[in-house]
Parts: sequence; structure tokens; C-alpha cells
Amino acid sequence: MQDIAGFISGFKRFQDNWLGSDTTLFNSLRKGQSPKAMLIGCSDSRVDPAILTDCAPGDLFMVRNVANLVPPCEPDAGHHGVSAALEYAVRHLEVEHIIVMGHSQCGGIRGLLDGICECSQNSFIGSWVGIAAAAREQVVAELPDKSPEVQGYACEKAALLLSLDNLMSFPWIKERVEEGRLELHGWYFDMQAGTLAGYCPESGTFELLA
Repeated sequence: MQDIAGFISGFKRFQDNWLGSDTTLFNSLRKGQSPKAMLIGCSDSRVDPAILTDCAPGDLFMVRNVANLVPPCEPDAGHHGVSAALEYAVRHLEVEHIIVMGHSQCGGIRGLLDGICECSQNSFIGSWVGIAAAAREQVVAELPDKSPEVQGYACEKAALLLSLDNLMSFPWIKERVEEGRLELHGWYFDMQAGTLAGYCPESGTFELLA
């Protein structure tokens, strides 16, 4: 219960900082939201995107899930939370950027490498991370003798790139990207090094951003 009390104290600080003497921002947010960017991040408690990017309320339209994955476009009767959020961000909020943000030491990717997707019939997590099965196959084929740590780094980045490819399977994303109205970004936060890298399509590598 101590953690819960801490969360409530944190909300009181939020009230002081954002709802205190200067209510300019929240007066505008009460009328609606108009973020310019959507970020798809991991649910990992260590990598809160709003904290990592020092954003104010209203700056980011955000989705977080296990391993920051984007599924391919599948217009069927299933429940597609990430796809629904993408549709709302792109077609209604008209965001100008979509960022997929991965990170080192990702438990979901570790599970993928360890074969959790092979028992997906009995596992929500296994079925979900199975979205990135092709990334696992690539890493196992290219780095069969490398350490689990090296394979983990490689698979985290390969899965991120797979999610960027999956974004382009949504016709209304593909259309806007090709028209120059929407940009896609792949970011990777290395917790050990404390750095942020971005994928550069021209070089095919992740280049240091900060």
C-alpha cells in the first residue's frame, strides 16, 4: 500500500505543477487534444516515454504494449487495440509523426527469443510477441553463436524495424507517408548506455540522436 500512497502524492504534485496558479495549458486541453506525434512504446515500467522525452500533457498520443509492437493491418472482427489507436491518431487527430520506440533488456523480446511464441495457444504474451517471429528467425539465422545479450540487442532492433514495416500495411498510413504528410521514426533507448538512437533508412543503421 505504500506504493499507492506514493502515487497519490505524485498526483498532488501534478495538481500543483499543472493545475495550480497557471492553468493556461489545461484550460486549452479541456477543449480537446491536438498532438503532432504518436508514440508506440513498451509497457516496461522503466521506459516511460513521456518521462524519457520530458513531454508536457497533450504532446504525445501514446500506446504502450509488450515489446512496443505494431501488428500488420488485419481488417477482421478481432479486437485490435493498437490498430484502433493508429486509426484515431492518423485519421482523426492527423498526427504528423509516428514513433516506434524500443529499448534494451526488453522482457517481451527475451521471451520471443526463448520461444514463448511457440506455446502461443496458452499464452496471450506468446501470441502477441509472435508478431515479431520473423525478427527472431532473422537473428537466430544471422547470429547463431552470439551471446543471449547480443542476440537480444539485435532482436529488439529487428522487431522495431518489423513494426515500422507493419505500419506501412495500413493504407491510410502508407498514403500519408507517400504524400509527405506523415513521417515514421524508429527509436531505440539503450538503458545501459543511457543513449537514444534513431533508425536511418539511407544507411540502414541506428544512428545516435542523444
